[in-house]
Amino acid sequence: MASSVTARSALSEDENDISSTRPRLTAMSVALNPADDHSTRISTWKSTIIVAASFVIIFTCCGLNFAWGVYQALYESLARKPGTPFTGASPAEIDLIGTISVSLMTIGGPFAVAWAKRFSPRMVSFAGGFVFGLSLILASFGTALWHFELTQGLLNGIGTCLCYMIPVTVAPTWFTHHRGLAMGIILAGTGVGGLVWAPALTACVNALGFRNTLRLTGALSFALVATASGAMAWEPASQRRIAIENSTRTSRVDGILKVPLVDWRVARTRRFMAQALGAIFQAAAYYTPVFFYASYAQSLGYGSTASSNFIALSNACNAVGKIVIGHVADRLGRLNALLLTTCLSAIATVAFWLPSTLTGETTQSQALFITFTILYGTFASAYVSLFPTSLVELFGVQNFASVNGVLYMVRGMATMVGTPVGGVLVRSAANALTPKAYENMSVLVSALLFAATAAVVWVRLEAMVGPDGHVLWKWRQ
Repeated sequence: MASSVTARSALSEDENDISSTRPRLTAMSVALNPADDHSTRISTWKSTIIVAASFVIIFTCCGLNFAWGVYQALYESLARKPGTPFTGASPAEIDLIGTISVSLMTIGGPFAVAWAKRFSPRMVSFAGGFVFGLSLILASFGTALWHFELTQGLLNGIGTCLCYMIPVTVAPTWFTHHRGLAMGIILAGTGVGGLVWAPALTACVNALGFRNTLRLTGALSFALVATASGAMAWEPASQRRIAIENSTRTSRVDGILKVPLVDWRVARTRRFMAQALGAIFQAAAYYTPVFFYASYAQSLGYGSTASSNFIALSNACNAVGKIVIGHVADRLGRLNALLLTTCLSAIATVAFWLPSTLTGETTQSQALFITFTILYGTFASAYVSLFPTSLVELFGVQNFASVNGVLYMVRGMATMVGTPVGGVLVRSAANALTPKAYENMSVLVSALLFAATAAVVWVRLEAMVGPDGHVLWKWRQ
């Protein structure tokens, strides 16, 4: 214990190693007297409410975005018909709608975090729910491709950002020992949402048409997010720090468009650069298979309903993987789990999806793709839930909010580049696409994920360097 205290004391005096802290923040109850059972119950109850509300927000906004493949396949089919808003559009042009949305979901991260500090998490999340629902309703009136890029893409991405960044920034500060499990449960909302929304959207499109489906989901999503937003709040210690920051401002709108960037002492460290590289490579690859599940399944001979089931299957694995791996990460070490899952997602892509594109429209290709869908949904998605927990491990709670916002912005920019490039690599055909058309896309995703794995190895090695510059051979990190 004495050596631990000495190390932390020395670290506080060394500004060049500020990022080497291993945070010791507990849930809200740690700041209270453990003997005060009533206070402990209140803190545990509040942290549970935070998890539940965060899950609902992620389930709604991210779940619908992860079901984008339903619209991708639908709009591609409409592109081959005359007189539709998508007539003549390529898969890459249609994919741009979903790409804009998921990219802005994190590109605006620093602004969303800053506004949550300036106003409150619940206000920002509520505003996001309103914009998100409005974007889908407005999209239902679109008559040209750019209308959908503006509404279902740009506006939807802004709304998603305001909703998504609140849970991933607020929730981790409420936990320590079970932070991985808590974030796994919260971000499993993406998988559960996709699992529910994908078949629901397909059924609604078949019964109501895609325009009425957009209107229905727009209204429902606003109701869900608005309700859950009421529970979102900063952990008390964080709230006190934020109150001190805000006390220096002349008004609540003072410098509203100025966001605090990450501390330069943190940004210039090797571990920050390594984490940023890993975030870039993984984000550039991550959404490409997710958006093209249904389209690729149709190239294998599946119908529209069966194709949407691949999205549901992936999202089911996504949900289970995030919870189970999050729980394991609390015991194995969050950085260890991050490295393992990133590596396995890369192996799954090159071992199953790439061969599937080379064997044509056969039973073997279908089996390979089913295997890939399960493994990729399980392991690639785990990176998303482990990412914020790893930031707390690497940079400490005091730097978490600013680092989280900036690195999520970096991930959004990478998605904006990587996913459209993957769409361009799909060789278009006049009437239909074959599995072979997706070969280059699978190669790109494989290469990016192996690059991300190398970056996470670097992160893991940097985490072993102690305050004095010596390597600390500690396995569980």
